[in-house]
Amino acid sequence: MKSLAIAISVLAAITLAYGAHFQNSAFKKGKKHEIKGAINLKSLKRLATDKAWWGGFSFIGVAVVLQVISLTMAPLIVVQPIGAIALVISALLNARKSKKSITKNSWLAMGLCTFGIGAFVIQAANVAKDVPLNDASLLIVLGLLITILAILAVSFFTFARRAKALAYIIGAGVLYGFVASLMKVVVQRIIQGQFEWLTVLCAVSTIGALALGGWFVQSAYAAGPPDLVIAGLTVIDPMVGVSIGIVVLGEAQQADLFTMVCFSLSGVVAILGVWLLSKVHPELAKKA
Repeated sequence: MKSLAIAISVLAAITLAYGAHFQNSAFKKGKKHEIKGAINLKSLKRLATDKAWWGGFSFIGVAVVLQVISLTMAPLIVVQPIGAIALVISALLNARKSKKSITKNSWLAMGLCTFGIGAFVIQAANVAKDVPLNDASLLIVLGLLITILAILAVSFFTFARRAKALAYIIGAGVLYGFVASLMKVVVQRIIQGQFEWLTVLCAVSTIGALALGGWFVQSAYAAGPPDLVIAGLTVIDPMVGVSIGIVVLGEAQQADLFTMVCFSLSGVVAILGVWLLSKVHPELAKKA
């Protein structure tokens, strides 16, 4: 089941990369009607008339469905990080579209992201285990999400005009990490026959996090290249989700101290890759 879940997650990552590529193309970068900065209602109305944007939205919707399916078959900390595969695919698609070759430094940054996430998945697959969820764990996740939603809503709606692509990506990555965790929670509680008010609250909170995270992602597309957006989401998102899976959901109870240290080192390598990509990406370097 874990192997099948991993295969489905790989397919979800490929679909996500194409979805990001199509959506980013709707911003018409370098053209007269380019969309820049934080997304507002006027920008959304323009995007809503673009077939490429809706095509990308459809691909992303399929990716979400595939990821939910994989979450029902394996622990969160196994399948969630696999989305990093989307990074390389997105970089190749963006390079072809922009007619700019991928630099050595960009390949190095993406290599660090992929290696860090890959090392994490290999270790997680050996120790991860689904565990029954209790109300206390669920309330902790919900409490953390509500707090972060409040902080991000105030921060980004106050300082959105001055925010850069990486700031939007971090916000979206954190929120989507919670979305993955809550999806896992909702699915598992339904399987456990616990569909009650707490599960419904979980589902509603997931929708709220998806909406705000989606706004951040669209703003990130307007401020930076799609492969940087994907890099941030496929590293920050799983790191948040995995942290919840380990600390709150207890999916790595069988891991010893050495494995936990390796988890941490893998995460540091992946995050370093995202930071480096934000510094050396050709499109961002040109802006600087």
